[in-house]
Amino acid sequence: MKYVDEFRDATLGRGLARAIAAEVSSHRDYHLMEFCGGHTHAIARHGIPDLLPANVHLIHGPGCPVCVLPIGRIDSAIALALDHGVILCTYGDVLRVPASERRSLLQARAAGADVRMVYSSLDALRIARENPDREVVFFAIGFETTTPPTAAVLRQAKATEVKNFTAFCNHVLTPAAIRGILDSTAPEGTRLDGIIGPSHVSTVIGSRPYEFVAEEYHRPVVIAGFEPLDVMQSILMLIRQINAGQAEVENEFTRAVRRDGNPKAQSLIAEILEPRPAFEWRGLGSIPRSALRINAAYGDFDTERRFSIPYRAVADHKGCECGAILRGTKEPRDCRLFGTACTPENPVGSCMVSSEGACAAHYTYGRHRD
Repeated sequence: MKYVDEFRDATLGRGLARAIAAEVSSHRDYHLMEFCGGHTHAIARHGIPDLLPANVHLIHGPGCPVCVLPIGRIDSAIALALDHGVILCTYGDVLRVPASERRSLLQARAAGADVRMVYSSLDALRIARENPDREVVFFAIGFETTTPPTAAVLRQAKATEVKNFTAFCNHVLTPAAIRGILDSTAPEGTRLDGIIGPSHVSTVIGSRPYEFVAEEYHRPVVIAGFEPLDVMQSILMLIRQINAGQAEVENEFTRAVRRDGNPKAQSLIAEILEPRPAFEWRGLGSIPRSALRINAAYGDFDTERRFSIPYRAVADHKGCECGAILRGTKEPRDCRLFGTACTPENPVGSCMVSSEGACAAHYTYGRHRD
């Protein structure tokens, strides 16, 4: 298959592994964070760590939108479904995320709430049209990749005057999260020498928004595709920059990403959404201007304006290390619950729920058996 098979070629992979081994210096370690959860799964699935020298360390970042959503936002969604009698629509991963007292939206549905899984925001709008006597809430979540569809459905709802539809907006922003990680002053703060930039996010925002990482923090960024050779090539490019003392934004994923991204998608987002002053991230705390909300022009379609939604910050399960894993300061196998009390069938933390979570990747592909 074009753009798949040629990026999984074993001969080329062995050649890249030899090139990386030849480039690394034996006198230093290299700490590279793959921000995107899709990269985390590609790395685990294809056994990329096994092809790298021992002094090249891959660190998992917070690039899983379900994982970084704080417990309090899930609690708010559960309250909406149970107390306001709405039809709550959201993506499948969100349904299983444990909130306070390990409740989930699936459990809320079992208790009588009308919670429905959808595959797109348009599905939620269709449900609103089919149920004109019910309030329908779309639990919108994701990084910049899934933000344009939410903006598009809000525009369509306004244009067609669908009065019983709102969106509970939980879209978050990648560059702000990267800044939050680099600014971390925690005692166990992550050491980063370079960043593997996300793929799908970058098709929307482009490579320009990462330039502050090179200019202000003097760390190189290489935007990579999701295939194993993409990831290995980006690692080689980062190592070469680090060895040369350079800090630039490079684009390995040139077949899909441009410096200015997708202007049409960016314009759509800017028309309907605006930055929040601050937003709480699981594991990272409150980060300024790191999430989006619906602006005043589309305020009639904002769940938070239409309903009184309770919100309070809630601490993670005491035994769960999901926050530290999202910060890159621990690995899944460092959590004493991993693979025992916490499994994909019985998740304790969000990192084990999502298809992009680091714990789910390590468990699914057996990386915990090292």
